[in-house]
Amino acid sequence: MKYSISIEQKKYEVEVGAISGGIAQVSVNGASYQVQVEKQGGQADAPVVKPTPKPVAMPTKAAVPVAVSGAGTIAAPIPGLIVEITVGIGDTVKAGQVVVIMEAMKMENRLITTVDGEVKEIRVHKGAHVATGDVIMIIG
Repeated sequence: MKYSISIEQKKYEVEVGAISGGIAQVSVNGASYQVQVEKQGGQADAPVVKPTPKPVAMPTKAAVPVAVSGAGTIAAPIPGLIVEITVGIGDTVKAGQVVVIMEAMKMENRLITTVDGEVKEIRVHKGAHVATGDVIMIIG
């Protein structure tokens, strides 16, 4: 969803993208962030959003970095096409590293891992079409 908001007379364009595993993809004035969504007072419709420490810069083609759906599991946040797999089985990865690039809604989306570990499984191939929630990779 897209929002136009004002804070202390400064305007912000905010877009909230996919939310999966308590992690949401948020763009504020073109800068992408991964945020943790927590329930406030037990109400699912009143999330508290806490930004992660580092914003992720967006390349010129409006690529949006996307996080994992759960610790060690990389899942498709939206339907799309796998454009590139940047790691292989057995590779060691670090949190924040791009592991898959997918195209969705005419945008390049960089899927990143939030855990350090070894790539245990890759369940898709370049050119594969994925649906929301499809597991793409397991990191352990």
